[in-house]
Amino acid sequence: MGYVAVKGGTEAVAYAEKVSKYFRVKGASKLLEVSQIRDQLRLAVDRVIAEGSLYAPELAALAIKQAEGDLLEASFIMRAFRSTRPRDYYSVITDTRRMRVIRRISATFKDVPGGQILGPTRDYTVRLFNFELVRESEATIREFLEELQAEAAHMRPETSLASTGDLPTFPKIIDILREQGLLKKCENQPVSEKPDTDITRDGLNFPASRAARLQVLARGETGGMVTLAYSTMRGYGNIHPTLGELRVGYIPLVIEHPLNRGPITIGEVLVTEAEVISQEFTGEDQKPMFTVGYGLCFGHNEEKAIAMAILERSIAVKRPTAPAEDEEFVLYHIDGIEAAGFTAHWKLPHYVTFQSVLDRIRKSQTAAGNL
Repeated sequence: MGYVAVKGGTEAVAYAEKVSKYFRVKGASKLLEVSQIRDQLRLAVDRVIAEGSLYAPELAALAIKQAEGDLLEASFIMRAFRSTRPRDYYSVITDTRRMRVIRRISATFKDVPGGQILGPTRDYTVRLFNFELVRESEATIREFLEELQAEAAHMRPETSLASTGDLPTFPKIIDILREQGLLKKCENQPVSEKPDTDITRDGLNFPASRAARLQVLARGETGGMVTLAYSTMRGYGNIHPTLGELRVGYIPLVIEHPLNRGPITIGEVLVTEAEVISQEFTGEDQKPMFTVGYGLCFGHNEEKAIAMAILERSIAVKRPTAPAEDEEFVLYHIDGIEAAGFTAHWKLPHYVTFQSVLDRIRKSQTAAGNL
């Protein structure tokens, strides 16, 4: 594909950047602070840290401000910055059973051990405009927080917002099925003591390992993943799973100490984890078993985690019959930054290629008119 080098225009490009800034600040409203974006647009921030593949909420909020709310552009900024950072440590594999849960639900069993925890969600509210937000002020927020703390003071200690103790942990729903012999054994590769596949350094090869699949899915664009997962649920594929468990919470970040080689906890990371359960007939006797699809992403992003789990399960089928079951198709097309980048490249000069096509069309029309 040929391109014409663009010469000159430096002043125009520089001025275009100034015009972009003008459109951001030309209004009479107060300027957004990065801390406001981080605290009040938490779901947007969480999406950017997941798709940008860098757990840095403060930087994600800055990227959102810089990109004027374009989450794909913000994710691009995050990933570009990530590529400049040195990698000093590898985290130790974490058991998500240690998650400090703030939300936990299951669609498979009503009375799950530990109970259902709704946590922060708008799943059960009516999608109507809340015009009170227009009149929201620091006074109303202060009043709301005082009322909430008063309510929390009358809760049980283990559920109180004022409790300083560790939040309870919960058993996994799939462990119940595994104990009853209803769950197919996962065909995982053995866990190595060395760092596993890294698609950002080693690239992506097919057939991909499960570790590589999950890495690509974890960095995927939410909308694209939901679209592909939705296609399987509508019949373009054979996977129609049940949500075994959805968790949102904090997991410890553990590394090996550089001096004494002992594990140390250096912080915690907010993640969303989803496990979907699907039926499968396995073996020559066609014995029915349950299989699991797994999803985990940075931040609070339930749709992405569920879509990730569905796609992880769907691309594991041995005989693909739909796009969402084709490993190469899914893994090559869910990266929003790559997709947006290729789409944006059409804005670059294509003068040579178009002139070539134009010339062929004219000659073909002339030849057809002479027949």
